[in-house]
Amino acid sequence: MKELVEVIARSLVDNPDKVVVTETVEGDTTVLELAVAPEDMGKVIGKGGRIAKSIRTVVKAASSKGDKKVIVDIR
Repeated sequence: MKELVEVIARSLVDNPDKVVVTETVEGDTTVLELAVAPEDMGKVIGKGGRIAKSIRTVVKAASSKGDKKVIVDIR
C-alpha cells in the first residue's frame, strides 16, 4: 500500500522528491502518513478534498483483499 500511495502522490505534485510516506502498523490497522511539500498540499487535497478522498478510496479498494484496515493521513 505504501508504494501505491507514493506513486499516486508523486504523479500529482510538482516536487516528487519531497513526497514521503510513512507506514505504521497498529494491530489490524495500518496508518499511512503522506507528507508533501507545503506548496503541493493543495494539489494532493484537491478542491473540496476530492483528490484526498479519491486516494483513500483507491487504497481502501486495494486493501479490501485482506482483513486489515488502512488509513491514509495527509500531513
